[in-house]
Amino acid sequence: MFNPSRDEVRRFFFEVWRKHGAREVMTPLESQALDWVLEHPEYHAMLGDPDTYLARDWLPDAGEVNPFLHLSLHLSVAEQVSIDQPSGLRAQFERLAQKHGSLHEAAHDVLECLGETIWKAQRDGTAPDGAAYLDCVRRK
Repeated sequence: MFNPSRDEVRRFFFEVWRKHGAREVMTPLESQALDWVLEHPEYHAMLGDPDTYLARDWLPDAGEVNPFLHLSLHLSVAEQVSIDQPSGLRAQFERLAQKHGSLHEAAHDVLECLGETIWKAQRDGTAPDGAAYLDCVRRK
């Protein structure tokens, strides 16, 4: 299983943004990541300044959103939808996209549920509950 460190994930997104600016060829994963980065212009300046942001912490208790976590969740949701895992997720994603008229907003609904599912699994020391994840998405 692919399990990059925090810094490796951050360097990946910094490199995607650098390659975009330099108009360099990207891997398919980098291109997919760029699509989500472009949906989040509020992250562009940060991604252009790795010296400042590589080690920065974002505190959820202070209402801060970690941009690297957010972008990583976008990639996870995209992968899960593409393989329909858990089964039924793709149909729910399509329903949400139609409801919102936006793939981006649909992805945000799903990634909220994914984040909650991961948080509960970490808190409880268990595997993520795919059924509860899908139920959460159905309620959106």
